Amino acid sequence: MSRYRVEVARRAVKAIRQLPRSDQQRIRAAVDLLADEPRPSGCVALANEDSVFRVRVGAYRILYEVFDGRLVVHVIRVGHRRDVYRPR
Repeated sequence: MSRYRVEVARRAVKAIRQLPRSDQQRIRAAVDLLADEPRPSGCVALANEDSVFRVRVGAYRILYEVFDGRLVVHVIRVGHRRDVYRPR
């Protein structure tokens, strides 16, 4: 199986930097795992969105798109579960 390239949006990087260090480490580890398995067990496809998924990391969510043709995982947003789904 080919390894996917993980791209993280600027807004997701900013959001990760604002979290406590222990949560940053857990989220970075989860993002790194997406390179090997872009649809891990526990991921959920978002309703009304093509190829957009979410992964839980404690109280936080990682929203990302998978582009199978280019072998790319693009992390769109990272945030607390109460905020991450709100449009900005």
